[in-house]
Amino acid sequence: MTDTNALIQPDRDQQAIPLHIVDKACLPQWLDGHDKGVRAMLAAQKFEGGAGEVAFLPYHEGWDEEWQAVVGVADRTQLSTWCLARAAQTLPGGTYRPVGLGEGCVPAFYGWMSAQYRFDRYRTAPAREEAPRVLLTHHVDALPLALAEAAAVAMVRDLVNTPAEDMGPAALEAEARALAKAHQATLHVHSGEALEREFPMVHAVGRAAARSHAPRLIELEWGDPAHPRLAVVGKGVCFDSGGLDIKPASGMALMKKDMGGAAHALALAGLIMGQGLPVRLHLLIPAVENAVSGNAFRPGDILRSRQGLSVEVTNTDAEGRLVLGDALSRASEENPALVIDFATLTGAARVALGPDLPAMFAREDATAQAVLDAGLACADPCWRLPLHDGYREWLKSDVADLQNSPSNGFAGSSVAALFLDRFVGAGIDWLHFDTFAWRPVAMPGRPKGGEALGLRAAWGLVSARFGAS
Repeated sequence: MTDTNALIQPDRDQQAIPLHIVDKACLPQWLDGHDKGVRAMLAAQKFEGGAGEVAFLPYHEGWDEEWQAVVGVADRTQLSTWCLARAAQTLPGGTYRPVGLGEGCVPAFYGWMSAQYRFDRYRTAPAREEAPRVLLTHHVDALPLALAEAAAVAMVRDLVNTPAEDMGPAALEAEARALAKAHQATLHVHSGEALEREFPMVHAVGRAAARSHAPRLIELEWGDPAHPRLAVVGKGVCFDSGGLDIKPASGMALMKKDMGGAAHALALAGLIMGQGLPVRLHLLIPAVENAVSGNAFRPGDILRSRQGLSVEVTNTDAEGRLVLGDALSRASEENPALVIDFATLTGAARVALGPDLPAMFAREDATAQAVLDAGLACADPCWRLPLHDGYREWLKSDVADLQNSPSNGFAGSSVAALFLDRFVGAGIDWLHFDTFAWRPVAMPGRPKGGEALGLRAAWGLVSARFGAS
């Protein structure tokens, strides 16, 4: 719900508040260039140039401005993504001009914008009206991509933060339709009898929901068919009760975020189309609500998948891998050069890696390394977990081709990924993100709530691999 487009603007010598950026190493020299009054003011505010510190300087004789600001960072010569995030949250509203850094602020653009994200859709009146903090730059070439990345992350946050009643399968379809219209893409939605026939596992998981939240498989295609095909798949479980294997109340508290994979996929698709990447994009979102009713799918049911494999349902709360299985099968039918899927798939990934690091799985070592490197470069790190062949036997069923959830409890994230691997075509380069899509504790530039984790890393990979047009 935040307009990021106004937060970084070209510097056209407009009136602005000087923003002095210092670190502990350069602070003594910086202070030498100022008189006793400036030094006394900083000392009174206990400003030592540490990372995240902010101090204010009132009007001084000879200044054109009424006041100026000083911000501490860890290393003034190499600014990081989050180095100005605390300042962007705490400075008064206004327009700021970094002093003496040239274009050194570019790495901090994202953190500056991310820090000002707000989700206020449901507030009748915001607690406090806040004017935006605008950062000026002469590096206008960096603005379009920086703004696009910040807008993509804000989109993920908005979608995940929206409660399930307002972010059901129909709402995900509406988001996809808006993207298709904005970028002249084609959209096809499978629902009703067609869904039951063509995507039987998606239908089975979603059939218990109310009519207003009926299941569907959303497909968007964009780009020149002669370009390499890139498939992006997102788990769109808009609320997960656990089905008949129902979750406790504490387990349902955050289940509005179970469509976080779909939010990531939509945002990545928007980046790809908005930046004109020369690919044939194929976006797929299985959108369902895993509800409880008289026609809910049951433990012990055997589902027939789009691919033809039969799946014994050993746990209705392992539904995400079922809907993804059908979507990945559809993606594979077009023989893409790369498949990327995002899913809030397993609690095991969070036990292993915590909330900040998405678990990442890849068939190809080079693809895994490329996404790891891209994530580190943009402060969106992820961690590779194994597709260990020795665990495949745990998916065996006594009555079907495979089961959806082994009972031993071991390596849950890897086993879920191995289940998905069965539905990705042989020889296809495939990347799977098991992401949390949520930040439980706020940090500078990273508010509590819905979060894009793995999105910018994936964008770094595809933009480097396929190149801009």
